[in-house]
Amino acid sequence: MVRFAPKLTFGPEVADWQERFNPDRMRRQRVERAQTLMRKYGIAAVLEANHQNIRYLTALKGFAYPMCRYVLFFAEHDPVMYEHDGYYHQMPDQCPWIKEWRPARSWLTGSPGPEACAEEAKAFAAEIKAELEKRSLLGEKLGLGGFDGTGREALVNAGVKNIVDTRNLMLEARMVKNQDEISCLKTCAAMVDGVWFRVWENLKPGMKDTDLMALESAAGYELGLESAVPGGWRTGPMTFDRGCHATSRIIQVGDLVYGSYCGATYMGYGSCTYRTFIVGREPTAKEKDWYKQVRERIDAIIEEIKPGKTTADAAKHFPPASKWGYQSEVEILASEIGHGIGLGTSTGYDMPIINRLWSFNHPQVFEEGMTIAVESREGETRIGGTRLENMLVVTKNGAEIMDYFPRDEILVAPR
Repeated sequence: MVRFAPKLTFGPEVADWQERFNPDRMRRQRVERAQTLMRKYGIAAVLEANHQNIRYLTALKGFAYPMCRYVLFFAEHDPVMYEHDGYYHQMPDQCPWIKEWRPARSWLTGSPGPEACAEEAKAFAAEIKAELEKRSLLGEKLGLGGFDGTGREALVNAGVKNIVDTRNLMLEARMVKNQDEISCLKTCAAMVDGVWFRVWENLKPGMKDTDLMALESAAGYELGLESAVPGGWRTGPMTFDRGCHATSRIIQVGDLVYGSYCGATYMGYGSCTYRTFIVGREPTAKEKDWYKQVRERIDAIIEEIKPGKTTADAAKHFPPASKWGYQSEVEILASEIGHGIGLGTSTGYDMPIINRLWSFNHPQVFEEGMTIAVESREGETRIGGTRLENMLVVTKNGAEIMDYFPRDEILVAPR
C-alpha cells in the first residue's frame, strides 16, 4: 500500500517561534553539495548560464532570457555573479550572501548580427579569463553550461581551453534534495492541492479548456505560489492520447477532463501533478477500469522505489508501448514515465528517469532524498482517457506521496 509523506507542521510565512523552512541553510547546503562534486570531478570553476542552475548555485532569481546573466562559481572561492542590467543595480544590497557582482555581457542569442556578437563575446571571454587568472585557475578545468557556440568559441580563442560541460555535474548536484528543498516541494504540493480543489468546485459544462487555465493560474497566485502556471488541459475526445491543449474546446456533459499542473513553483521548486475529472455524470465501468489500471500501475511503481533499488525495478510495472498498438517506446516517452522533480520542473527533469526505453539497460539507483513524479495514462483514441501523476519523496523506508488531493477514483464535477 502506498504511503503519504508526513504533512508539514508550518506554513510559508516567517516565524520566530518555530523552526520552519530555513533559506540560509538551504543555500549553504546547495553550495556545499555543488562544491563537493566539483572537487570530486576536478572542476575548479563553473561558468553557468542556465536559469535554474544559477538559482541552485546562488539562490538568485532573475531575468530568464538565455545567456543574459551567468555566474562564475568556484570550488574554493566565492562566486562572481554577472547580472542583467536592472538586476545588477537593484540586487547587490538585497542579496548580501553574494559578495562580487559584475554587469553581464550578452549577445542576445545572435540578434545584433554576427559582427556585434563576436565583438561582445570576445569582451565576455576576456573578462572570464581575467577572473580565472586572478585566482591562478586558467589552466584548470572549467565547467560551461547554458552558453551557445559563440560563447564557447570566444573562450577558447581567449585561451580558456580546458572546458567541460556542466550538465551531468548539475544534474548530480540537484538529484538529492536537502530537508529545506523537500519542504519547498511539500509546500508547493499543498498549494497545488488547493488549486485542484478550485478546479473541482468550478468545473462545469460550457466552460472552455482555456477557462480552466485562467482559473488555475489565478488560484495559484492567490494561494501563494511564486509562479502559478496556467497548466495544460485535455477534454473529451482530446484526452487520449495526450495531445494539443489550449484549444478553446467547449466542455460538454459527460466529458472526461484531465489537467496537468506542472511547473508551478514555491521558492523555485516546481509541481508536477495530473488529476482526472468527469463532468455531470458518474464514470462508466470502462472508464473506471481505465483509471484503476493507471492508479494500480503507479502504486506498483511507488512500491518499488526504495534506496538501493533501481529504476529498472520500477520500470517493469509500465506496460510496453505495444499495449496501445505502438511500435516503439519512443512513442510514449513522456507519458508513461517517472522523472526527477526540483527547481524549475517545467524547464527540464531532474534525475532519475523511470521508463521502459532506458531503465532496463541503463538503470539508476534510488537514493534517500530524491524527489520524483510518476505519471501514467489509459484510454481509447478519440473516445476518452484518464491520467494521474503524483509527487514523491524517497525516504529510507521507501517513497512517500507529497500531494494529498484525492487520487483513488475519477472525480465527478460538479457535485
